[in-house]
Amino acid sequence: VQLQASGGGLVQAGDSLTLSCVVSGRTFSSLVMAWFRQAPGKEREFVAAITWSGGSTGYVDSVKGRFTISRDNAKNTVYLQMNSLKPEDTAVYVCAGRFGIIMRGPRGYDYWGQGTQVTVSS
Repeated sequence: VQLQASGGGLVQAGDSLTLSCVVSGRTFSSLVMAWFRQAPGKEREFVAAITWSGGSTGYVDSVKGRFTISRDNAKNTVYLQMNSLKPEDTAVYVCAGRFGIIMRGPRGYDYWGQGTQVTVSS
């Protein structure tokens, strides 16, 4: 299983971005998919996750109401729609996958992508 994230960039505060993560392999539709982020000098932080069916999602409090995670199993792709971006959202965003239930700790994930940089200027 390989994960390829894209969609990052440099934006201004208040702008929107949509990240995508394409997953190779036949297991995508069985995976819980998540987005994590890591800012310089900080630990990797859970951002959002979605179950294999898309029926359940979870978010860190700081992005609730601004970010939306979704998936298209036919395209083996998970998305992170980010609205009303803030400078504190600046980080490398990484997608990850696991079998089972949503977990917020990075150690619970078996598959990781390479990350995409999101920079929000004030």
